Amino acid sequence: MLEEARRRSFKASLRPRAAWLSTTLAGAWRRRETVVPLVGLVRFGSLRRLTPISRTYGFDRGRPIDRYYIEDFLCRHAGDPQYAGGDIQGRVLEVGDSYYLRRFGTFADAPGPGKVHRFDVLHESGVNDEATIVGDLVSGANLPSDAFDYVICTQTLHVIYDVRAAIATLHRILRPGGVALVTVPGIAPSSRPDRDKWGDWWRFTSQSIRRLFEEVFEAEAVAVEAYGNVLSAVAFLHGVAAEELSPTELDSRDPDYEVLLAIRAVRRVSS
Repeated sequence: MLEEARRRSFKASLRPRAAWLSTTLAGAWRRRETVVPLVGLVRFGSLRRLTPISRTYGFDRGRPIDRYYIEDFLCRHAGDPQYAGGDIQGRVLEVGDSYYLRRFGTFADAPGPGKVHRFDVLHESGVNDEATIVGDLVSGANLPSDAFDYVICTQTLHVIYDVRAAIATLHRILRPGGVALVTVPGIAPSSRPDRDKWGDWWRFTSQSIRRLFEEVFEAEAVAVEAYGNVLSAVAFLHGVAAEELSPTELDSRDPDYEVLLAIRAVRRVSS
C-alpha cells in the first residue's frame, strides 16, 4: 500500500511539469519561438563529450564555420565584373597564400576597373612556393610602402604578438585610398600548428579590434562587423562543419557571440 501511494504521488508531481511543457511548446510553436527547457530537461546529445567532434575545425567534415563567414565577407567586397568593381582589384597582396585572391579576384594583364593586374603573396619564409615577398608584418621587412591597392589578411593577426606593429605595417604598405580586408577570430579554438610554431596570442571582440585599427587608420575609415550566434559558436568549438547547419542558423547574428570579426580599413587619401 505504501509503495502504491508513493507511485501515485510521483505521478501527480509530474503532471504540473508535463502540463507546463505541453502549454509552453504549443505557445512557442504558434509564436515560432525557441523553448527554454526547465533545469534537468536539457539534452546535449552528441555534444555531451569532453573532446571536440573534430580537432581540425571541421575540415574533415566539410567547410569550417569560420571559413563560411570569411568567404561571405570577401565575396561581398569582391565586386562583380559584370556589375561593379569591388575591393579586390589593382595590385593586391594576400598574406600567407593566394587562395582567396584567386577565388574572388578577376585577373587581367593591364589595369582596369574590377581587375587584378598584379598580385603578391607574403610569407614568413621561402618554404612557400607562392611567396613573392618573404617577410613579416611586424618588422615590415621587404614590404614596400604605398604599394598596394588592396591587402587580404585573413586569420593572421591573432598569431602575431605585436599586433599593433602588424596593423601599422598594413597601413604603411597601402596606397592612399587603398583598402585592407582583414578577419580575426572571436570565439575560436586554439590555433594549431601556429600555437606550437610561433604562438597563438589573441582572441578579439568588435570593440578591441576596432580600437586597434583606429589607432592607425582614420576612425571613419574603419568598418567592423561580427559574425556568429550561440549555435554557430558552439558548433565551431566542436568542429561541426558549416554544411551541418542551415544558412539561417549560420547567418543569424547575435552581438553577444562573436565568432569572427571582419574589418574593412581604408588608408586616408592625403589632401
